[in-house]
Amino acid sequence: MSNRPPPEDPPKADPVIRTTAMPADTNPAGDIFGGWLMGLMDMAAGSAATRRARGRCATVAVEAMSFLSPVRVGDEVSFYATVLTTGRTSMRIRVEAWRREREGDHMNRVTDAVFTFVALDQTGRPRPVPAA
Repeated sequence: MSNRPPPEDPPKADPVIRTTAMPADTNPAGDIFGGWLMGLMDMAAGSAATRRARGRCATVAVEAMSFLSPVRVGDEVSFYATVLTTGRTSMRIRVEAWRREREGDHMNRVTDAVFTFVALDQTGRPRPVPAA
């Protein structure tokens, strides 16, 4: 019997970021820091926001985040970002983080959250998000 979470299917799109969890990303117990995951999720959301807004954006909010399973040193972690909604100057972007065990193909979702970004002009003021 395995301790693995039940199988799930990762998103069909390509990940925005894919990286390997390294020893420098751990806490004293040897687990990957949640802040490491959250920072990379913010980068993935920022990439999706910048592409959608065709320019500078800033994070203004993150909705609740739950850590579903641990990430271990050597795991490959993939971050998928999807623009959920677009307002006049803002966008809500869902990011999912998935891990793949170092020695296998099994993947499972480790966390997800919704990030809100605002499109900014050159002076740092909110600007309209262009039509899709």
